[in-house]
Amino acid sequence: MKKYILALDEGTTSARAILFDQNAAVVSVAQNAFPQYYPKAGWVEQNPMELYAAEYAALTECVAKSGINPREIAAVGITNQRETTVVWDKKTGEPVYPAIVWQCRRTADICEALEKAGHGEYIAKTTGLRIDPYFSGTKIKWILDNVAGARARAERGELAFGTVDTWLLWKLTGGEVFATDVSNASRTMLCNIHTGEWDEKLLSILDIPRAMLPEIRSSSEVYGYLDCMGAKIPIAGIAGDQQSALFGQGCFSAGNAKNTYGTGCFLLAHTGNHPAKSHEGMLTTLAATEKGRALEYALEGSVFVGGAVISWLKNELHLIHAAQDSEYFASRVPDTGGVYIVPAFAGLGAPTWDMHARGTIVGLTAGTGRNHIIRAALESIAFQTEDVLSAMNRDMKAALGDEAGIVSLRVDGGASRNDLLMQMQSDISAIPVLRSDNAEATALGAAFLAGLAVGFFESRDALPIKSQDHRAFYPNIDSEERKKEKKAWARAVCACRAFSNVYESEEI
Repeated sequence: MKKYILALDEGTTSARAILFDQNAAVVSVAQNAFPQYYPKAGWVEQNPMELYAAEYAALTECVAKSGINPREIAAVGITNQRETTVVWDKKTGEPVYPAIVWQCRRTADICEALEKAGHGEYIAKTTGLRIDPYFSGTKIKWILDNVAGARARAERGELAFGTVDTWLLWKLTGGEVFATDVSNASRTMLCNIHTGEWDEKLLSILDIPRAMLPEIRSSSEVYGYLDCMGAKIPIAGIAGDQQSALFGQGCFSAGNAKNTYGTGCFLLAHTGNHPAKSHEGMLTTLAATEKGRALEYALEGSVFVGGAVISWLKNELHLIHAAQDSEYFASRVPDTGGVYIVPAFAGLGAPTWDMHARGTIVGLTAGTGRNHIIRAALESIAFQTEDVLSAMNRDMKAALGDEAGIVSLRVDGGASRNDLLMQMQSDISAIPVLRSDNAEATALGAAFLAGLAVGFFESRDALPIKSQDHRAFYPNIDSEERKKEKKAWARAVCACRAFSNVYESEEI
């Protein structure tokens, strides 16, 4: 009898393998870190062979220490860091260049050239994305343009491109399966999100041979098989990490949203079978979609500094000794005393997209103390998330009608363990915030997708999601107080941008 699902979670800094039972309880976990390399300022690389080795070692360790028979594993799901780009030789399996990681900014010049050539509107309309080095397309072009002989080999059909999911799938199946899923494809800046296929015009614009691209398939189907200690196990689920978390949180219909509170915050809102075009600085992306279903979509917005502001309190200001201390000290005061922190340490992300903005503290008085600063830092995470939520709601109403909107927010990530922050979020956003007891939403999404493909789970309705809800936070302030707080935050953001823009332009 098949009793388990194995999820492989290849993140940016480590590879994990997690074994789940039919109730979505974690049975066994293994994790291996791998390095990142920084050959030049703004460049970020990884060794594709180290990525695979770390994941395969985690896979075997996870199964071995669980004590189960591998034949009891019904399927394997893969979730991965998105946009990271690998190009390898189809015959030898050798990468032609290190993996260019999603954070890498080396293709900024290529992106600027695309903007100047007037391709921005077509790319936004076709892919739902902004022109940015973040995405895979310009990374592929850079490799073909800068690695000796790479373009000629690609044109002869000798090279393969893949995001990390494709690379792992190819390696785990012994080179038999060359595919990706719709969620990862939608992050390449090469995929037409309306058809779920590679876009020939974009391939021509970036001069990328079609032969090097994988087949785009659904997020939940049997792709191939891996050998685990003599057992042939189907690989049956694939999704990029944020879409996988959306699925793992049970956000299957328009209005369902999740926020991952990590170093930054990644907020995705499901929009059903309709791609909601954003006029508010969001990205439109494909959600994880099972075989046989119509394509499903989501809006995505990112906050650059989420949990990182708590790290800043600890490591730079030395106001707390551990991240969890922030809740205790912030709760020692009833409010911030009028203090607002705009943690624009790396500019402001969605919906503002102000790269010149710098971190700002406003509202200081002689009575401002440590606890006020700590509370203001926590509130900044909730306010930034609310800015994204409000922008998403405006986009959804414009695209789907006045009745559309986000009805609840499911949360995961390290900072979501902070009860005070979650209550702040519910108060300022005026929606329920639902936190799962299972912290493995990303891996769980891959497990659910794999399990659905092989009948381990009968349907979405049968997934053990509701049982995972650990705590719900409900709004506890009135609308007037909420309105007052949001206006004050908006003034703080304006003050931040006013200072930064004057400073950058030297109009002093």
